[in-house]
Order: sequence, then structure tokens, then C-alpha cells
Amino acid sequence: MSDVIIYSSKYCPFCIRAKQLLAAKGADYKEISVDGQPKVRAEMTRLAGGRTSVPQIWIGDTYVGGCDELMTLERSGKLAKMLAS
Repeated sequence: MSDVIIYSSKYCPFCIRAKQLLAAKGADYKEISVDGQPKVRAEMTRLAGGRTSVPQIWIGDTYVGGCDELMTLERSGKLAKMLAS
């Protein structure tokens, strides 16, 4: 199974939703909190091509984007394939 990294914030409803979907798919993920961590948020923003919102998600070496993009992958049937590779 691919490594999954999710930058998130504790009270973000989109982060919670994305983590629920990943858990439902049986995916282990590494969560990196940006709460009160300006350097961590800056690193996330740099890696995400300037996007400052959370969540920001990577599956393996592939940058997925945020919750909406993760849900789009799920609806298209591509998420399971990405997680399995």
C-alpha cells in the first residue's frame, strides 16, 4: 500500500472528512498538523505549489490536493488503485 501523507488542522471539517475516507479504505496515513506551526504550514504550502488550505494530501509521490480532489478520486474509482500501488 502506498504511503499517504496528509497535512491537516484539528478542527477542519474537510480534514476530518478526508481522514474518514482514508480510514474507510483501510489506508494508513501520516498526519502532519499545521496548527500553531508556521514553519510546517510554510513547508506544506511550498510542497503544494502555493496552496495554503488544509488538508493537503499526497499518496506515494503523487500530490492529490485537498479533500475535494480526494473525493473525486474516490468517485472515479481511482483512489483504491492509487492506494494499492
